[in-house]
Amino acid sequence: MKIKSVNLDQVAGFPSQFPKDDFDEIAFAGRSNVGKSSFINSFLGKKNLAKTSSKPGKTKTINFYKINDKFRLVDLPGYGFARVSKKEKEKWNKLIHDYLYTRENLKEVFLLVDIRHAPTKQDMQMYDWIIDSGFTGFVIATKYDKIPKTHLKKHIKELTKTLNIDDEGLVFAYSSLTGHNNDVLLEQVGVIIDS
Repeated sequence: MKIKSVNLDQVAGFPSQFPKDDFDEIAFAGRSNVGKSSFINSFLGKKNLAKTSSKPGKTKTINFYKINDKFRLVDLPGYGFARVSKKEKEKWNKLIHDYLYTRENLKEVFLLVDIRHAPTKQDMQMYDWIIDSGFTGFVIATKYDKIPKTHLKKHIKELTKTLNIDDEGLVFAYSSLTGHNNDVLLEQVGVIIDS
């Protein structure tokens, strides 16, 4: 699949603001400091599309990006790390929950984890939800450029063991700096949208 056009289609702080049409959607979930915005910018080939920050938790809304006027990529707020009030966290959690549980347009959910660290308890909960909801269980292991290449197998093994993944083919080591595995992921997204 080739990315021909990308537009920020909708920013939603409440479920009532979700787009009201039938475009298929692929969502990306992950904790606040996993590099989700950097991944989205790199994956879509746009430098400042998703706002990145040195302070985790920058994404406070659900951001809908229309791709090729054909489908949407959906950037969910990060979970688990952001230094915000309990009330604010509860609001984010409800927003994410409402999207994941009620959105009929949702075709697939990718979980982003930091390849350098074992998945957290919240990563495990999110992955279990993804599987229990009938999605495939794709994982994007970000920050691949920050580990020695000789350690890749060890890190992937730890990741698959912690998340209870049988098929390593569901895990994509990714670098937002180098674009490692970008083509493979584009192809995978294309297959999902065309199926």
